[in-house]
Amino acid sequence: MLIIPAIDLKEGKCVRLRQGRMEDNTIFSDNPLKMVERWVNAGAERLHVIDLDGAMAGKPRNSDVIHSIVEEFPNLDIQVGGGIRDEDTVQEYLDAGVNYVIIGTKAVSEPHFVNDLCLSFPGHVIVGLDAKDGKVAIDGWSKLSNHDVIDMAQHFERDGVDAIVYTDITRDGMLSGVNVESTAALAQSIRVPVIASGGVSSMDDIAALAKVEEEGVVGVIIGRALYEGDIDLAEVMKKYGNKKT
Repeated sequence: MLIIPAIDLKEGKCVRLRQGRMEDNTIFSDNPLKMVERWVNAGAERLHVIDLDGAMAGKPRNSDVIHSIVEEFPNLDIQVGGGIRDEDTVQEYLDAGVNYVIIGTKAVSEPHFVNDLCLSFPGHVIVGLDAKDGKVAIDGWSKLSNHDVIDMAQHFERDGVDAIVYTDITRDGMLSGVNVESTAALAQSIRVPVIASGGVSSMDDIAALAKVEEEGVVGVIIGRALYEGDIDLAEVMKKYGNKKT
């Protein structure tokens, strides 16, 4: 599987939120580059970076930090989300060396935007579907839409997205266990690879996701459990991680 550590950026610092609430955050590092270095040294080959301020503002707020990460770790595959609402921002990130952009809110509010991006930047577009009770959340998880997760995923599959990042926001940052059933159900409904996110708390969660890898759950994003020491990244990489060829 793709084992993907998460770096969430708020005011230039590496933080983790609980259930997406900006006011309920824990600062884990004032130096995100040092945190990235830690994960790279443990074997990470891909990184999930979210500009939390950007997600709320609707435009990048931590792009300087993200550019520094790309420059410092050129061999690391990096997927970036948060505040990406126009093609110029996508172009800027890709030009800087980011591998994938993650489209969240605008994918739901203006679905044609994803289609346009897939035509302009094939192979570089991921859609993040953040859900609660089967409905998609938007605007940094502050609002719940009426859109069904599976219906939206099937729409974006037709557009040609590279992958879907699926997050159960009721579990994100809570260390309450990943929602394997919902993640697998989504993966079974589409042919596009699904990356699981939200609630990963132990090696048992990784093992459970590994069992549904053949269903299309190709990777997992791990956040708070890494930062609090509940999961050892080097151990996970050794047991489950893919190696670049």
